[in-house]
Amino acid sequence: MRLTIDNFDNAGARDYTANVNTEAAPRIQRKLNRPSRLTVSLIAPTPDFIVPANGARIVLERADGQRLFTGYVSIAPEYEHMGWGERGPMYRYSITALSDEFLLDRKFIAERAPFTNRTAGDMLKQLANDCAPGVFDTSAVEGVETLPYYAVSPQVKWSDHAAKVAMLARGGYRAQDGKLYFSAVGKNTYTLDEAAAEFCPDGLKLSSPDVLVNDLLLIGRTEPAAYVKDYFLGDGYALNYYLSHTPYLRRQTLLEDEYKGSAVDTHNWTTADPARTIAVSGGRLRVSGGTGVDGATTVTFVEAVELGGALMMQHGEVEFSAASNGVIGGLYSGATDVLHCVAGFRITPSGSQSNISTIVNGVAAGTSLVTQAGHRYALTTRTSGTQVYRTKQLFHSSQHPAGNARGGTTISGDVHLTLEVHDIDPNNAGSLVSASVVLYDGVVTGAPAYCTYALVNSTGLQCAVSFTRLMRGPEVEVASTLPGQSAQMKLVGALAEGAQCQYTSDPAVRFFSAYVPAPNEAIRVSYRSGATAMARITNPASIAAIARAGDDGTRAGIKSLASPPPRTSAECEDAGLALLDDFTRAAWTGEYSVWSDFLPEHAADICPGDAIAVNAPSRNASFTGVVREVEVECADLVNDRSQYSIRFANDAAETLGFESDAAHVGYVPDVTATTTSEGTTFIADLPMADVTAITSITISVRTGVAPPSGGGFEVRRSDYGWGMENDRNLVGRFTAQTFTLPRLSSSQTYYLRQYDAGSAPRYSRYSTALHISYPL
Repeated sequence: MRLTIDNFDNAGARDYTANVNTEAAPRIQRKLNRPSRLTVSLIAPTPDFIVPANGARIVLERADGQRLFTGYVSIAPEYEHMGWGERGPMYRYSITALSDEFLLDRKFIAERAPFTNRTAGDMLKQLANDCAPGVFDTSAVEGVETLPYYAVSPQVKWSDHAAKVAMLARGGYRAQDGKLYFSAVGKNTYTLDEAAAEFCPDGLKLSSPDVLVNDLLLIGRTEPAAYVKDYFLGDGYALNYYLSHTPYLRRQTLLEDEYKGSAVDTHNWTTADPARTIAVSGGRLRVSGGTGVDGATTVTFVEAVELGGALMMQHGEVEFSAASNGVIGGLYSGATDVLHCVAGFRITPSGSQSNISTIVNGVAAGTSLVTQAGHRYALTTRTSGTQVYRTKQLFHSSQHPAGNARGGTTISGDVHLTLEVHDIDPNNAGSLVSASVVLYDGVVTGAPAYCTYALVNSTGLQCAVSFTRLMRGPEVEVASTLPGQSAQMKLVGALAEGAQCQYTSDPAVRFFSAYVPAPNEAIRVSYRSGATAMARITNPASIAAIARAGDDGTRAGIKSLASPPPRTSAECEDAGLALLDDFTRAAWTGEYSVWSDFLPEHAADICPGDAIAVNAPSRNASFTGVVREVEVECADLVNDRSQYSIRFANDAAETLGFESDAAHVGYVPDVTATTTSEGTTFIADLPMADVTAITSITISVRTGVAPPSGGGFEVRRSDYGWGMENDRNLVGRFTAQTFTLPRLSSSQTYYLRQYDAGSAPRYSRYSTALHISYPL
């Protein structure tokens, strides 16, 4: 073997092999999805010995060129005086080095938007290129799995991000010799067969702990639960309207760009600018024309935008310098052109000024506004989806590896769109707090789950944009109806952004004084309440297999997952099924210690993430485990021989694709057990149910859908006890799409679910809560 160290002193890599202390052999420690570590002891026999520098490049390789370790000295060498030799004092230096990620871990992680709907491999490439552009060869990085979402924190090291991304994708990464490797775990599988000639019986240790679980209660995050509609009546004075439930909130800034510096920030945007018409200066993104070809000149957000929940897209304050043509703030499904524009602001010439209108699903929609010279126009798109998430989370197991995960399906949904313009006149201070003009307010049915966001699609724009901000906000919609008129959406947000009301943490909706609801103005506030996501999953086959007299075969467990995060009860089901894929199997851990000469056939080296297929009939063991750790002791440098200690385990013994939290529950909730995922246990919810009329003694309800064949709609005074066997809080069961409920007080709440005609009727997963607060 050969050990070389480059101290970056312009002398190149020096050969330190002769200085290796043979009494303490070099040792390499490898762990799955963690930096590798090399410890080596060097003897300095002469005064001219060059002490390795902190940060020096170190390489340990075999005579055949197989590199066992490449990395950097991570701390200053520790030295020990060993006495005097023939040529003077002698020292021993203890060297510790970390693999090539050491270089990436010493860089800042750039502030960037969360990765959305991208492969794990793309994420690793992007993070590596952000930290050290062009330094690492990423040709061996495979995509492995498309992840719906991953947020990047600048306070976390590159290697920690890489470990988390790899875990979410059930992949394994390593960095060696200036190259990143990333693939699904188990891509390389080696057989450990006790009948093989190279097998070392004394080197194999196996253990099979009893960790069987076949009845699992899984606890996730706070989820969007009941569909709530609160109804109030204005009196001309009240500004605050207190909500009946606490809304589910998902506040997050996806993008904020103030256009500082002199170039477009490539962490936020990609540009196509063949005519060189896009520039950044004076805190503005400036566009001075285009090629005249739709989609040829664009500024596009680097991440996809998920059309779920509440999203406010502030495209910025736009000032037009001449008549313009193009699209600003466009959401696109497919190509970035007008035909594929789901929603955006269409800018067209109007004499020497510009006309601002809207485009929805590729065609003109809504009303328009003509610009005035010197004015600024704050353009905002608000989206509110019937579904908060548009793709289910991914969960892996040994039976559902990368590329075949549980979950990951697209969730269909509609999106309510509001496109508004806030006209700001610099010579009129009152315009700063005037209401925005809504150019379009409508619903896109069957909206795409993800869209490309292009701030600019210029065929001939002449304008400057002062900022751009994309935010997830409160999932709260407010509408009001004046007597004899149709319902109008009320903009929720800050007064300076042209909004008319805001959500407060009371929880309440507070109207600004300029927009106090008029007497008898009917107000409706729609949102989702929050609840803890959870599911209970059982495996009847496993239960039956071990049942005996006095033991029903149940082996229960409670688990709270930190990552991947189950965001809904349906995702808890998928996660629970993935865990029971392995928890109902025999658990095995093992360690194999052997000289490199006797590694499994075809294994020149063994790395964490490789799979070991064990066939040991003498120990009643036949399983495949994933290598978690490898320790290589280079005990015979002259003959290129090393002692390997390989630790491996299957997912039943050590879960590979999950990180757990302590399960903090005061009691075991009464959760209906299921053996399958969403689609067989529950039927559809009633998100469109609403109140159509309110009198002093009745409430008229419309469910928005026809009743299931042979089933109907169940109404209760509280959100529990659903089922035919419980009538304690039951109001009634109805088989018509519209029905009337009694009104018993000024403030009252009813809960609705639908049920089918099964012998054990299935119900909606989430309730719809209809709350009224009207004077009698």
